[in-house]
Amino acid sequence: MEGVDYLAGERKKAEFDVESMKIVWAGSRHVLEVSDRISKLVADDPAFRKDDRTMLSRKELFKNTIRKAVYAWKRIVELHLSEEEASRLRFYVDEPAFTDLHWGMFVPAIKGQGTDEQQQKWLPLAYKMQIIGCYAQTELGHGSNVQGLETTATFDPRTDEFVINSPTLTSSKWWPGGLGKVSTHAVVYARLITDGKDHGVHGFIVQLRSLEDHTPLPGITVGDIGMKFGNGAYNTMDNGLLRFDHVRIPRNQMLMRVSQVTREGKYKQSDVPRQLVYGTMVYVRQTIVVDASSALSKAVCIATRYSAVRRQFGSQNGGPETQVIDYKTQQSRLFPLLASAYAFRFVGEWLKWLYTDVTQRLQANDFSTLPEAHACTAGLKSLTTSATADGIEECRKLCGGHGYLCSSGLPELFAVYVPACTYEGDNTVLLLQVARFLMKTVSQLGTGKQPVGTVAYMGRIEHLMQCSSNVQKAEDWLKPNQVMEAFEARAARMSVSCARNLSKYANPEEGFAELSADLVEAAVAHCQLIVVSKFIDKLQQDIPGEGVKRQLEVLCGVYYLYLLHKHQGDFLATRYLNPKQAALANDQLRALYTQVRPNAIALVDAFNYTDHFLGSILGRYDGNVYPKLYEAAWKDPLNETVVPDGYHEYLRPLLKQQLPSARL
Repeated sequence: MEGVDYLAGERKKAEFDVESMKIVWAGSRHVLEVSDRISKLVADDPAFRKDDRTMLSRKELFKNTIRKAVYAWKRIVELHLSEEEASRLRFYVDEPAFTDLHWGMFVPAIKGQGTDEQQQKWLPLAYKMQIIGCYAQTELGHGSNVQGLETTATFDPRTDEFVINSPTLTSSKWWPGGLGKVSTHAVVYARLITDGKDHGVHGFIVQLRSLEDHTPLPGITVGDIGMKFGNGAYNTMDNGLLRFDHVRIPRNQMLMRVSQVTREGKYKQSDVPRQLVYGTMVYVRQTIVVDASSALSKAVCIATRYSAVRRQFGSQNGGPETQVIDYKTQQSRLFPLLASAYAFRFVGEWLKWLYTDVTQRLQANDFSTLPEAHACTAGLKSLTTSATADGIEECRKLCGGHGYLCSSGLPELFAVYVPACTYEGDNTVLLLQVARFLMKTVSQLGTGKQPVGTVAYMGRIEHLMQCSSNVQKAEDWLKPNQVMEAFEARAARMSVSCARNLSKYANPEEGFAELSADLVEAAVAHCQLIVVSKFIDKLQQDIPGEGVKRQLEVLCGVYYLYLLHKHQGDFLATRYLNPKQAALANDQLRALYTQVRPNAIALVDAFNYTDHFLGSILGRYDGNVYPKLYEAAWKDPLNETVVPDGYHEYLRPLLKQQLPSARL
């Protein structure tokens, strides 16, 4: 039946003001209003239809993506949308496209690494989309090890040009989104060579295709790397391969904000500190953390709504069966993911502040917080993307067999999201970077250099190494100071333990390699502490709306107690907790699940997602799942004919026992 809200009864149970929670989730009333308006604009426009995406061939899919991206740009121009509104529109179109790399990587790279003159030349063209750019760093043979890139840029002083070359097969650029078929230009990372000397990897603006007929320029071989995992999903993106055969570009197309090559071929550093380059990295990684909360919240919204619709077992005297969401096994898997979506949202908000703070400090030549900000964004990128990828797959399983249908929205969401665990830094490599920062912090304890920011707790190392929990009853786990000490003690003790073990090796690098698995675990503990602390900090702010703060307190408790239960081996092994206190934490966690239950639907409603954006029959706002699943089945291309293609050629001869004899 159309127009019936099958989840209305669930929504009446809510113990908080949903509209106020929408503001908290969005970050402000202004952001909510913009998001609400733009999401409905997209949802109401048939040009942005996406329900057939998983059924299209790769060529049809890609052409359709180009159409949507260009139409989106047309609407942005026609409606005079602001940069914020345009970004929201691309977000709600919800389709990986070349524009993601143009706006998310190409433009920021020029802004962060280009001189004023270079910005004045290239940014107006990029802002009007008179050129389309991508970010060509990763190669066939090297990704995480940027210093190992093989593409070369050799300066020729006779012509005042750089010669860009791919000397080996493994130096082929491989994976850049937008490169395969669309981009006219790229920021290409290559080894800078002047006068026979290698100065390491630098960025260069290189035109790839003609602006007249889009054909590759001489010396350039470029194409798409092929189908990726999943139906639809990231196959809307033209991830590309690129080879250079001694391609010449003007000297002034090297990004020269930080270092330059003179007309005479001399390499020199500018007055602008090299550390400014890291500002762009901090920006990109904080957006990835915010995107993690969006992706996880989509999956959780689908799984939560469907868990309330789906009934299985438990029928008494012919009455209705039990809602799946009422089973404790379902709650113990679903509600921590719901809490994680909120936790990642709030730590993402904090990272936005951190980026602004770091940028202002860098511009004032203050680099004191940069190492900590770099480690923090690297670690949180790793933590949130890994948890989100795993969480989306868990949500698919929480939806049972129907979750495997493309029409559930979950398979495609998973396939779209999982690359985040690799791009902008492999997650394990990033955690090892965090571990190096932690080991350096521990080594400086006692030298008078006070740790600051997210490692400030290390300044109380003597207390944290000796203290133990004084939790006596389950409710004690609701006290923020108890929780913070537990997570700080765990993180500090794991880092100190790694540092002590490292000190036993004569060669520190050999020790780091041998102990890398332990170091990764210490980095995870530190990053989880950051997320827990920022969730608790959020609760100290002025939160509007009846019952909203109480619900956030419940979700915060679910988040940190779930982590404590999942990693209780760490807390017990470091001897901060005893087994009884760990059991009390689990008791309190179960009690919090009971408090989440009546509010679950309202908590996912607060994400304020349209049915178009969710792209899921199982996650429909009205809960009208089964008729819509049945209706969708008949739209599959296989059902266009009653008798399948191949019947007369293959099936009928088989059924009639008329198969021709094989000749040996």
